[in-house]
Amino acid sequence: MKNYFLLVSVVLICLSSTSCTVLQWRKSDTEIKQTFNELNIATEISYFKVDSLDVNIRVQSVTSAEKNINLVFFHGSPSSLSAWEGYLADSSLREVANMHAIDRPGYGYSNFGDEMTSIQTQAQLMSALIHQKKWNNVIVVGASYGGPLAARIGFLNDQIEAIVMISPAIDPNNEKDIWASRFTQWKLTRWLVPTGYRVAGDEKVIHAQELASIVSDWKHIAIPVLHFHGDIDDIVPYENIYFSKEHFQNIEIISIPEKGHEIAWKNKELIIPHLLKLILQIQKEE
Repeated sequence: MKNYFLLVSVVLICLSSTSCTVLQWRKSDTEIKQTFNELNIATEISYFKVDSLDVNIRVQSVTSAEKNINLVFFHGSPSSLSAWEGYLADSSLREVANMHAIDRPGYGYSNFGDEMTSIQTQAQLMSALIHQKKWNNVIVVGASYGGPLAARIGFLNDQIEAIVMISPAIDPNNEKDIWASRFTQWKLTRWLVPTGYRVAGDEKVIHAQELASIVSDWKHIAIPVLHFHGDIDDIVPYENIYFSKEHFQNIEIISIPEKGHEIAWKNKELIIPHLLKLILQIQKEE
């Protein structure tokens, strides 16, 4: 028991002495524009406000008038739209598609700190955003928590042409217990945890329950689904691929050997060629 309290004390000291700014995984509008100006890439920041939900969702876009494919990216937790910076800046993707990265509710500059733990509500909100922006020929791309969110949007929205899930936490029976997330739920320690991690912890607590409530709908998705997963993922178990194989009717599994959970941003060179192939496939079908 004494060792347990010692461990808790060490963790709390680390958390309280660490810069919350560093741990929030977000950039301001000004910082984003500066980064892309230095890359000589035009980018736009916009907001989608829904008064009934009291939310204001931030969107970063890199677009060109002649492109007819829209890639829409959803991050995991904790994270922000800046996780997709390497994709929005990629020249091969910019040549063939418009791209949009979104701060999910509670992260980045989308009501930072105000969690929205329902996958269904998030998906409805993002589907409404897609309609409001009049994006068509949409490929939704989601990493980790963003994976099942992207799939749910694909179920709800008829503008979605394909779904890409990267390291998705989608199997309700294979949710890994991450002990550190418990600090976000205890009253004694919650206030010490950086805001982004508190939101992530709140999502984590009911994630399996949320997934279980929509599991029967996956079989109705007929559009192409790509599932990427590193075979040594220590955050979201690799066994999630077996769930996808069983529940999606038009699924392609891309197994990444000797890679962990962070393949979305650490190994984008392994993801982008598949996105380009998918874009070409959709264009041929038009």
